[in-house]
Amino acid sequence: MTLSPDVIDGLPHVEGVLNYLAPMAERPMNLAYEPPPGMPRSTGEPEPHRMTIYEGLAVVKHNSAVRDFYDDDELRRVYYPEAERLVAEVTGATRVLVFDHTVRRRVWGGVDRSAGTPCQPVTAVHNDYTIESGPQRVRDLMGEEAEELLRHRFEIVNVWRPIRGPLRDASLAVCDATTVDFADFVPSDLVYSDRTGEIYRVKYNPAHRWFYVPEMQPDEAILIKCYDSAPDKARFTAHSAFEDPTAPAEVLPRESIELRTLIFHV
Repeated sequence: MTLSPDVIDGLPHVEGVLNYLAPMAERPMNLAYEPPPGMPRSTGEPEPHRMTIYEGLAVVKHNSAVRDFYDDDELRRVYYPEAERLVAEVTGATRVLVFDHTVRRRVWGGVDRSAGTPCQPVTAVHNDYTIESGPQRVRDLMGEEAEELLRHRFEIVNVWRPIRGPLRDASLAVCDATTVDFADFVPSDLVYSDRTGEIYRVKYNPAHRWFYVPEMQPDEAILIKCYDSAPDKARFTAHSAFEDPTAPAEVLPRESIELRTLIFHV
């Protein structure tokens, strides 16, 4: 269902700063590891814009049996199957595969990953996959099945949730895909130690319409579609962490987890 502008304008909202990609001539790059001295972690300057961010994302209720979200073995044993069942139920997919996860824990002023600092909230507007890297992920993961699976519709969907709540620090803002022009997406290299992937950074467009969920709890999750092979569907979802200016000075530092899933419709 698409809401009318009058209805959207009547929703509760905050004004938050989102970091778009400033115009640049060369192709942007981000390192997924701590760079050697003198090498930048990323190229491309942020272009901050104050945007209206409305309350209004769809949330799925889900009580996980996971006791420790920092235990990778328990996540793979308990949370991965839970998430696969959840995503299949919500999307109607015939097959769902969780292929990795990231736990983020805010450390104030902590950015040195070489010193063991955990992954931090991502404060640049982006989408995790591109028109090229989406199918490549299927090829990377599905082996001999890949080419047959690519003949059918597939999606890449993230399952995002807070580990502790209520979440008011570095909340997640999600852009209405119908307000984003394909030209707003800028392919960007994501360089690992052993391979190079590709994500989209995003250029500013005043037509973008943003939403978030205030005070999310650990039993709430958001499904973020980062890729869809169907050309007649919304294919990508720009998103970013942002600072809620209405949050109190003393808040729980954000702790969150995102799972990435391949969804097949075969």
